[in-house]
Formats: sequence, C-alpha cells, structure tokens
Amino acid sequence: MVFTELLDMIEETYSLEVVDAVISASDLPSGGSYTRVGTYPSEEMSMLVATLSREVGAPPEDLLRAFGDRLFGRFVEMYPAFFPADQGIGDFLSGLESYIHSEVRKLYPDAETPTIDVLVDGDDSIELTYQSPRDMPDLAEGLLIGAIGHFGAVLEIQRSDLGGQPPTTRFTLTRPADS
Repeated sequence: MVFTELLDMIEETYSLEVVDAVISASDLPSGGSYTRVGTYPSEEMSMLVATLSREVGAPPEDLLRAFGDRLFGRFVEMYPAFFPADQGIGDFLSGLESYIHSEVRKLYPDAETPTIDVLVDGDDSIELTYQSPRDMPDLAEGLLIGAIGHFGAVLEIQRSDLGGQPPTTRFTLTRPADS
C-alpha cells in the first residue's frame, strides 16, 4: 500500500508524466508494478524517492517527510477505527506497537513493521524511539507531523539519529514554551 500511495502522491503533486519518468529512470526489480497488498523491498522506495528528487529538484528527506505526512492522513481515511476521535496523540503513539502494528501483522503477515518505543510524560513531552532495518526516519518524522496535525497537538519535534543496527532514531515531541 505504501508504494501505491507514493505513486499517487507523485501524480497528484506533480503529474502522471513524472510518475512514468520516475519509474522508467529507476532500475526497479519489480518493474514499478505495485499493488496495495504486495510486499516490496524497501530499497525500491529509496530508489523511487532518489529518482523523484533528481526529477523535481527537491531533497529526498523533504520528499519523504511530505509523503509521511500525507500517508498518515490516508491511514486515517482508510482505517478510521485505529484513530478514535476521543484519543489524544500520547495515547495513540503509546498504542502503536501493541495495537496498530500487531493488527497490521495480522492483516499482512509479511509486513516488517518498525519497532517503536514510546514514553509519554503528561501532555508536554513524548519520547519515541524508532528502530527499523529499512532506516526511513524521514518517513517516520513525516508520519509524526501528520499525527500531530490530526490530533491537533501543539508539539515541536526534535530528532536524534542514534545509528546502530538496526538504525535507531529518537524523536522528542515537546510543547513549545510559548504555548
């Protein structure tokens, strides 16, 4: 689903011609033929984003953050049961691993979800540690931007890339002092 959503975003943001150019210029093992239920190597996502970056002249990290933000909105549209209106961002993020990722693995047994540890300290601070062999912290940051917007939270994101194997990134979400 993530691959088809990326191609949809490229088409909506740029054009179908850009989608075709990106697929043609990327040396994709799948040939760029994706379905919503298929599982594809994360390297293909990286290839698509790198080619899109060259095609449109935008940094890959900015493209991935924008995609993550958009993708969060699509998740809300497609799976509203995962996003109850009476839930806050802290509760949502705390339930990612135990509820949402476990449900994703039931629906898609081949899915490789990241490991996410969340520490919520009231309404003012949330620390999230993201670990994934796919190493896409820019996409994760975009998803967090989407979550902050969806839940109407007033939080700033600070990011620390910690390295390691698998690569680990810590996101600290804090309420700005002036809010």
